[in-house]
Amino acid sequence: MLPLLSPAHLDRDFDYLVPPELDEIAQPGVRVRVRFAGRLVDGYLLARSAHSDHGGKLVALERVVSGERVLTPEILELAGKVAARYAGTRADVLRLAIPPRHARTEAGGKKKSVGAQDDSVDSPDSSAAPATDPGSSRGASGAEMSRAQAFRVQNGEVNSTPAATLHTARTANSAVVKSDSAVADHGSARETTETVDAAEPDDPDLASADAARNGRSPEGRTAEFEAESDTLSTEPRSDSGVAATGGGAQTGCADSALDAVDLAAWERYVHGSAFVGALARGRGARAAWQALPGEDWPRRLAELAAVVAGHGRSAILMVPDQRDLDRVLAECIRLIGDSAVGLAAGLGPAARYRRWLAVLRGSVRVVVGTRSAVFAPAVDLGLIALWDDGDDTYAEPRAPYPHAREVAMLRAHETGAAFVAAGFARTAEIQAVVDSGWAHDLVADRAVLRKAAPRISAPGDSDLALERDPVARAVRIPGVAFAAARAALKEGAPVLVQVPRRGYIPALACGKCRTPARCRHCNGPLALPEARRSADPGASAQSPACRWCGITEAAFRCSTCGSRALRAVVIGAARTAEELGRAFPGVPIRGSGGGTVLDTVEQGPQVVVATVGAEPVVPGGYGVALLLDGWALLSRADLRAAEDALRRWMAAAALVRAHGQVVIVAEPSIPTVQALVRWDPVGAARAEVAARAEVGFPPAVRLAAIDGTAETIAELLAAADLPDTVDRLGPVPLPDGARKPFSSGDAPAEVERLLLRVERRRGSALARALRAAQAVRSTHRSDAPLRVQIDPVDIG
Repeated sequence: MLPLLSPAHLDRDFDYLVPPELDEIAQPGVRVRVRFAGRLVDGYLLARSAHSDHGGKLVALERVVSGERVLTPEILELAGKVAARYAGTRADVLRLAIPPRHARTEAGGKKKSVGAQDDSVDSPDSSAAPATDPGSSRGASGAEMSRAQAFRVQNGEVNSTPAATLHTARTANSAVVKSDSAVADHGSARETTETVDAAEPDDPDLASADAARNGRSPEGRTAEFEAESDTLSTEPRSDSGVAATGGGAQTGCADSALDAVDLAAWERYVHGSAFVGALARGRGARAAWQALPGEDWPRRLAELAAVVAGHGRSAILMVPDQRDLDRVLAECIRLIGDSAVGLAAGLGPAARYRRWLAVLRGSVRVVVGTRSAVFAPAVDLGLIALWDDGDDTYAEPRAPYPHAREVAMLRAHETGAAFVAAGFARTAEIQAVVDSGWAHDLVADRAVLRKAAPRISAPGDSDLALERDPVARAVRIPGVAFAAARAALKEGAPVLVQVPRRGYIPALACGKCRTPARCRHCNGPLALPEARRSADPGASAQSPACRWCGITEAAFRCSTCGSRALRAVVIGAARTAEELGRAFPGVPIRGSGGGTVLDTVEQGPQVVVATVGAEPVVPGGYGVALLLDGWALLSRADLRAAEDALRRWMAAAALVRAHGQVVIVAEPSIPTVQALVRWDPVGAARAEVAARAEVGFPPAVRLAAIDGTAETIAELLAAADLPDTVDRLGPVPLPDGARKPFSSGDAPAEVERLLLRVERRRGSALARALRAAQAVRSTHRSDAPLRVQIDPVDIG
């Protein structure tokens, strides 16, 4: 069994004795409680064996918490690969993958099985308390040996013991009957790590290795994908237009739902019909789908899921947030009914566990969720898709800090399921796997794109434009933007105004030397909040306040030049709405952002001021979109600033109707702005990959960020057997705004960051070395703050 313990050196399997009274219910995959180092800890039973390779006395299982086999063989194998990829532990990954138990929901109102725990909800994770190290040697003797042993089984030594099927009445509707033997092929931690070396989706030579495994060359696989439409045309087709398969197990509900699926929209994309046909045939096609502007992408994803579910397989659709989840789930329910379910952290414990169990037992075929849905125990997984993989919500903030995109690619690669990375823009990571041949482009022809895209322009992008408006590049809202907005409002169409910051005036600077205005008490940034400004309508000016401590700065003086003058650095959404209200009297002004995010707005003449990511959807699309303060997104001190700015601009521009207009207020000569004007996300992604390869940043290399004090970083490096080719960058102070490493005590004020960089083919060796070093460090019982992240989203 695997105890859920935090220390890295305890991330291994242990042998325990199954008492006769628990023989029937103690099956692979169930939750158990065991005595470990004198205290009860939670864990998962991995396998049953008639023999143990340990010659000492074995401790008996304390209890079986539940007879439900919540840990499937696929999820166990995936947890091992994710732990190896991110230099973490399987226990940490399983905490992310399997939700806490809710006993009443699990029982469904029925009497609990004999020997199961009677708690209505699982007890708090016993591993939260500091673990007592019972010693790493399996040859320990006496009391120490009796505490530390657990049910460990290595590949090839499993002999299952006869046992009755568990809780038959409870799982009668399940589509999967798990064997009574081991949770398949989990192996040791070292074996799992070595497996990842040859099966990592983003390795440059993956295409050749993957093709060799399937018995064909990368060129042959590409040709097969492109010729799929010709092949499908000669096969029997169902009424829905999807190629029929003789072995597809379909339910009556799925048949009736699939008949209503209209897949004509996929014909607008090059090889779109071939890709849908490949899904219908059960092929593990992998695509990077660039949606057309104005595309009803929730409907398109639901159609892919319906094709897969209609042929008896499962699909996982991942989205960044609850707003997108509601839209995609609604479309899935329209197509396949109750066979779709939503999974998100916002659900209550009972509701979330009920839906998760439905997925585990095979009663639903389509899972729509946020980042945690990547671990959903879907039965016979046929498709895993994620929308807008560049969103930072896909990065898990808890150890071992995996990214849902990378986990999805690992899972698709190992299971043979189809994979789709969809979005209006494209990240450098997805472009890298396309360049490697592991995935293929699913894009529209330029002629189709020109018909669907609105007209996009940047003020002052030509000499003629500058003659007409000489200050077009200097003012915040140039004349061409006002003219476009007035024309759209006159036609009765809504206008979208995107701003990068919420609030009134969120940042101030010295009016003379432009030095950022800081608080004298805590050195925080000064701002002019809307609430403080509106508290006294009769006042001509208000005093700024600190955004950190809230203290009012009534007598500001610049620390650099001594000036008392202040100027706005960034104009927030509230101030923008106020200015537009004066510019367009009588026109409704609506805001979306912060705590008041609008999902949809009705058609009609109105101005919608939204922060990035909070733009509401309008039936029929906006008439005009104004993308203001482009410099604020592009000037962020972040590796992904340009990529993220293009992604946010395209998401807003895609809400504009085909014959509408988009005005981007930014320097026209910047390549990111030009990529938006041309609507060329693929070209921008290729340029981003080339630029990062030139300077040595992901995805061209594998990067590890180590955060901690100078002492803890030195301690980890001393214990790590790093590859010879590793480059060390730093240490430097932890970037502003970055979360400090977790510690059981108070984190020190000075936290540093060290970056370790190796070429991609040496990435697994780097992760192995850091994982082993953390295990050595945990044996010394060092509790000083330290965090290890592989390929973090925010490098600083």
